[in-house]
Amino acid sequence: MQFGFSVVGVVFLLMLFVPNIRWAKNQPQGYEELASHEDKTLLMFERVGQVLTTCSAVVFVCPRAFSFPWLLWLVVAFSLMVLYEIAWVRYFKDGEKLDGMYQPLGPIPVPIASLPVAAFLLLGVWYQSPIAVAAAVILGVGHIGIHVGHLRELPKR
Repeated sequence: MQFGFSVVGVVFLLMLFVPNIRWAKNQPQGYEELASHEDKTLLMFERVGQVLTTCSAVVFVCPRAFSFPWLLWLVVAFSLMVLYEIAWVRYFKDGEKLDGMYQPLGPIPVPIASLPVAAFLLLGVWYQSPIAVAAAVILGVGHIGIHVGHLRELPKR
């Protein structure tokens, strides 16, 4: 585990934040109602995980950077972020409907929630930082848990 400023982490965060900023400016109809039913414990995990993951992404660097086999972890993590971008493109292209946020991407369930969590977990492995890995796990418990809860509520609507 090595401290420093991670340009790679900043790129991952930009890939995460840009579609979320667009989404936040025009949330789909019915989202606020779903959000009002969120489990408070999961919400706490999500918020703590967001802060820890964001900080970890920026302050850790990989001590072996682009050497083999560490480069493979980074390639897989980046590939997951590319899939995340594809999921958002599909969502925006299909009319930004509430149920579109939760559609699987091939075999990947709730991709808008699960893909970035998996990517940041692998980024933590690349950093060789147990703190970054733990941050992604905490984020995943909350973020994926909340989205699965939303998905379960959709058919009731």
